[in-house]
Amino acid sequence: MHPHHESDTCVEDLRTALAANGITLPSLGVDLPTFASTLPTRPLIALGNCNAATARALTAALRKAADR
Repeated sequence: MHPHHESDTCVEDLRTALAANGITLPSLGVDLPTFASTLPTRPLIALGNCNAATARALTAALRKAADR
């Protein structure tokens, strides 16, 4: 799978999983500057910024998942 396609799929999977928990990260996306690297690395996923309420919701969802 091409790294760009793989990264896009990863972003969409993460967006869907977050949405299932009522969480939206508006800045979620592929970090395009990592494609310019001359090193053979995989592109990074940029989680972006979020407000405190979203950070608390994400923390709660992660804690709930960790308790399973």
